[in-house]
Amino acid sequence: MKFIQYDSLGSTNLEAERLFHTRERLPFWVRADEQTAGRGRRGREWSSPAGNFYGTACYAFDGTPEAAAKLSFVAAIATAKALSAYTLTSQPSLKWPNDVLLGGRKVAGLLLEARPRRVLIGIGVNLVSHPEGGNIPATHLLAHIDPAALNSDEPEFTGPEGFLAILARCFDTAFRNHLAYGFSATRADWMDLCHTIPGPVTVRLPHESFTGQAQSLLENGALRVTAQDGTIRDVHAGDVFFGS
Repeated sequence: MKFIQYDSLGSTNLEAERLFHTRERLPFWVRADEQTAGRGRRGREWSSPAGNFYGTACYAFDGTPEAAAKLSFVAAIATAKALSAYTLTSQPSLKWPNDVLLGGRKVAGLLLEARPRRVLIGIGVNLVSHPEGGNIPATHLLAHIDPAALNSDEPEFTGPEGFLAILARCFDTAFRNHLAYGFSATRADWMDLCHTIPGPVTVRLPHESFTGQAQSLLENGALRVTAQDGTIRDVHAGDVFFGS
């Protein structure tokens, strides 16, 4: 696995796309100490100061758009497992569709972009700092590492480069398992790390909002919700907020 690292980039996803067109051998990772034009879902800005992790995996993939979208669940699982490699005071959990949480707060986000013959999976993880505001309160990894692990003779936290080595290994394993065993296995792994399904949820769509009970993650990646009026709603995209 090749790691290509920079001091600064506009976007690791854009650089990975450029490198693909220079015939860089797949798979590879691009990481930057900071991004000047980081992006999140739906074109939202992703705050990218130095010290945190900003990386993109570029893997060969030529499935349908629906099949590619399921890889966001693979990336979320890999990110949660990479965080679990540290001695934490609270364990990672997942929030539909692809947010990674520590202590109920967002610690990581994903941006998946499918192209012919490849898929780009951008992953941003708050390691040493986090932004204020946003739809979901944020946090960072260092705030959840056991102080004893930080103060030991061989502290386990080695910054973004060390995190990349762990994440790349976790992602490669999750990606290969997904290809070998399908989304049913990925769905089971994802549900093991999701602590809010079943449970109360508020869904915000472009032209409406509704509340209800999240019931399950479906085989197509949608979130099944029983609305307060008793109707069954399958949510394929939108902002969801769990809890009463």
